[in-house]
Amino acid sequence: MKHSKLRTAFLTLWGLGLVLFGVTIILGLPLAVSAVPGGILDHQAAGTAAEVDRIQHEWRLAALWNRAALAMMSDLVFIGIYGIGSVLGGLYFFRSGRGAVRLIGGAVLLAGGIFLATDYIETISQFSQLMRFEGDDAKAALAATVRPVKVAAWIATFAGILAALAIRRFQRRAS
Repeated sequence: MKHSKLRTAFLTLWGLGLVLFGVTIILGLPLAVSAVPGGILDHQAAGTAAEVDRIQHEWRLAALWNRAALAMMSDLVFIGIYGIGSVLGGLYFFRSGRGAVRLIGGAVLLAGGIFLATDYIETISQFSQLMRFEGDDAKAALAATVRPVKVAAWIATFAGILAALAIRRFQRRAS
């Protein structure tokens, strides 16, 4: 893929992914009820079937089960678009950059792949429990275990792409 097409694909998907991230957050806001103050984040970190069941029971009592399903489906779409955009961004900076930009590109490429894998594992684990109306210890533990890795990978992709864009801009101004 040519650099210009790769750049366009990366910026389009990564940017759209950020928009979808906002949509997913907005869809999940009503899930933060008094008994589940962290909303979807509490569900991600539950760690046990009993805690997943408690959270899902509270959402059902508040008539929020459909909202939870919608937020998780939105998250699945966000993960794919943002994750692929991040991988393409890392590849773009790795191929076309020099020095720090090239190193950051490699790191973003790796972090993007880790983000895709861990966030899909987490969200699919969550969503399958929601669809069954029943927690599962193995799936809850898996989601809670990959969550910090996913968060770190997301931060690395976001900060890395911003850093690479900024450094590249300064490099171009200096030359």
